Amino acid sequence: MTVPRRLLAALLMVAAMTFVVACGGDDDGGGDTGGGAAKESTGATDGTKAAPDLAAAEKAKGSVTYCTGKDTSGAQIKSTGQFNEKFKAQGLSAKLLEFPESADEQRNQFVQRQEAKSGECDIFYADVIWTAEFAAQKWLLDTSKYIEARKDEFIPSTLETVSFDGKYFGVPKQTDAGFLYYRTDQVETVPETWQAVYEEAAKQDGIVYQGAAYEGLTVDFLELAFAAGGQVLSEDGKKSVINSPENVKALQFMADGIKNGAAPKAVTTYMEEPARRAFESGRATFMRNWPYAYALGNKAKKVKGKFAVAPYPSFEGGGKAGILGGHNLVISAFSKNPEGALKMIDFLTSEEVIKQDAAEFTLAPVLNATYDDADVKEALPFSAELKQAVEQAKSRPVSPVYPQVSAAIYKNVNSALSGEMTPEAALKKADSEINSALATF
Repeated sequence: MTVPRRLLAALLMVAAMTFVVACGGDDDGGGDTGGGAAKESTGATDGTKAAPDLAAAEKAKGSVTYCTGKDTSGAQIKSTGQFNEKFKAQGLSAKLLEFPESADEQRNQFVQRQEAKSGECDIFYADVIWTAEFAAQKWLLDTSKYIEARKDEFIPSTLETVSFDGKYFGVPKQTDAGFLYYRTDQVETVPETWQAVYEEAAKQDGIVYQGAAYEGLTVDFLELAFAAGGQVLSEDGKKSVINSPENVKALQFMADGIKNGAAPKAVTTYMEEPARRAFESGRATFMRNWPYAYALGNKAKKVKGKFAVAPYPSFEGGGKAGILGGHNLVISAFSKNPEGALKMIDFLTSEEVIKQDAAEFTLAPVLNATYDDADVKEALPFSAELKQAVEQAKSRPVSPVYPQVSAAIYKNVNSALSGEMTPEAALKKADSEINSALATF
């Protein structure tokens, strides 16, 4: 199959975003307790300002500043221009303020402005893992009323990424979920369970994934742990529950995969790109990676036309689960034009613009209807698999101290995969470190 150049270019953008966030099940997989928001308010965000309702925003005027990472795809530049064209007669306009590509630097830019109570940015293009941290600081407006009015339009899993403390803080804009890549010249169909995948991998050329000590390993581990029925935090988000039989089972499974040769020992050093290169060079039968690798694989001589993608299989004795990546649109609590900001968000998340993001820039849609569009299906030949992957995916643990939670996971999981400690010892240490982090907030 020939992949259009725009698909390749846009998917490279997805790659760039994915690398910095390591991104992006059945209800019988990991439940809401793995990464979902608290079902009821805990009081952590009491006193948070509410965003205006859409009726109040209809006649908004003035200017809005939309702050985002470097828009290398051009999607945000185009839609901002369209917004200005559509609403100039109303006296409403927007400008795009681009931050550096690095997710860490983007977060720093956000934090600096909010700590200074700056109104420079009305809207932020926020990583999905930032919601709880920033909402707990009361840096975001509560968009619950707006979301409730449009709730049925969004894929439910994407709404988890804007949920915290029984409220919604933002609107989903672009999502992402991992795929299982497989060599069609070596495997006729994808096995139904992860266990069977690893068994087949051991017979063939193995499986590669992101096993280095960074955010990507947190994602890869949680995909299996949630599918096995594991959790990271308690329902109220105040206590670690990572040291559980289900999570030990998932980590033991990963460690055994390296010991028995289903996965190469080098996988403990792999991020997205080394895994992709190993697969494209013909050194692996299976690969866990994000959608961006699809177009690139079809440019690689050794695997072009010889691979396909599939949503994740079940974990034996558990269910299915993936982890969401992506970005949301959030309104700063210090915005000087919240009405204009909400109006722009309404435009940027409309069916028209989300379709454009998908068909022209290959950004994974957050709206159910977009996946049924003929133009989107043409631009995303794996759209059916992508929607299924997004639907079964879960958000990462929702916590104001998520960076520390994630570090505790990936450092100790990597130690277990490297043989430096047992899975039991690794999760016991992670449990202690997560509880210490939770106690600081």
